[in-house]
Amino acid sequence: MRGGAVTTTAAPLDVTALRADFPILSRTVRDGKRLVYLDSGATSQRPTQVLDAERAFLEQHNAAVHRGAHQLAEEATDAYEGARQRIADFVGASFDELVFTKNATEGFNLVAYAMGNAATSGPEAERFVLNPGDEIVVTEMEHHANLVPWQQVAQRTGAVLKWFTMAQDGRLDLSDVDSVITPRTKVVAFTHQSNVTGVINPVDVLVAAARKVGALTVLDACQSVPHGPVDLHALDVDFAAFSGHKMLGPSGIGVLYGRRELLAALPPFITGGSMIELVRMEGSTFAPPPQRFEAGSPMTSQAVGLGAAVDYLNVVGMERVHAHEHALTVAALEGLGAIPGVRLLGPQDAVDRGGAVPFEIEGVHPHDAGQVLDSLGIAVRVGHHCAWPLHRCLNAQSSVRASFYLYNTLDEVDALVDGVREAQKFFGVA
Repeated sequence: MRGGAVTTTAAPLDVTALRADFPILSRTVRDGKRLVYLDSGATSQRPTQVLDAERAFLEQHNAAVHRGAHQLAEEATDAYEGARQRIADFVGASFDELVFTKNATEGFNLVAYAMGNAATSGPEAERFVLNPGDEIVVTEMEHHANLVPWQQVAQRTGAVLKWFTMAQDGRLDLSDVDSVITPRTKVVAFTHQSNVTGVINPVDVLVAAARKVGALTVLDACQSVPHGPVDLHALDVDFAAFSGHKMLGPSGIGVLYGRRELLAALPPFITGGSMIELVRMEGSTFAPPPQRFEAGSPMTSQAVGLGAAVDYLNVVGMERVHAHEHALTVAALEGLGAIPGVRLLGPQDAVDRGGAVPFEIEGVHPHDAGQVLDSLGIAVRVGHHCAWPLHRCLNAQSSVRASFYLYNTLDEVDALVDGVREAQKFFGVA
């Protein structure tokens, strides 16, 4: 997935028809204001098809998966594993390379914790053990979910945390990759698409540098998988994580991708029922992946709902989704950029960029701006968006972020621009 000048031969989205699938988009807020939902980077809304899939599972097939020989248990297991297969196909992975987690944050922690607790000898040691002086490389662009776990494992193991800085244009400074990724580097963890600025990073450059020194790569795909075509095998990353609730699916479910041979050697994160092969009082052996990493009762209806979300996105077409969001981003950058006193954060154009647009209003705190926009029915995110280091790089304490998805319209972008002007008038800074 790249985000430059978008060209597609596919027909444009019929957004009016799509919006009819999302009941929440027809409601009003704040004394009858039409809801303008521009916070899909935080969580997306769910179409009726996803809600119906979850409800149908619970009403007709609900049972414990992989446990029991009765019909409901068989149906529940088939639905759960069928969803895994469809999600794997959606991201260009194999069935046994996808682990269900409760969110992407758990996925990153699973990999980091397992590496921090890998055996010092045996098959785990070669790829996963971290010794004092080994290097973990991240970026200043990371969501805290792909930063804090690596800080913690570095403290526990004595590994050294290093990072790529951001250039003045809000993109990663990759001018001297080999000085950051060195023969001591064991892990390179980075975001595919920034949750704040929407910047799409060159995965190929970072993966090639990591491969050259034998380092593992961990990709934050939370903002890329929902918004454009992603093929994890083609990207050649070792691990990746993404969340269901950001891609029209339920809350409480995420996905960790890991290359088959790596998952087979990775020690478990959480132990207990369902992930075992054999248990004796003296010790236990563990099931093969992905079950090894799915201890306890899994998120069954949520997995089914995420499978339905993938079905929905496949029907729409991810090239069309990406092209539509690109047009919205261009319009937002142009509209907000034309307002005196508004500072766009990050790149000033839509090249290699997804549908997140952060900004500041001179003389207006982001939280105050968010309240004015909310009074007009416009939902945006305000704060540091779980990315404090990135904001410091952009010389911003916090920001207002509008983030777009397939159900947003150009009229809603216009409403945002008009709302920002209203905020300026309200605080007397127009």
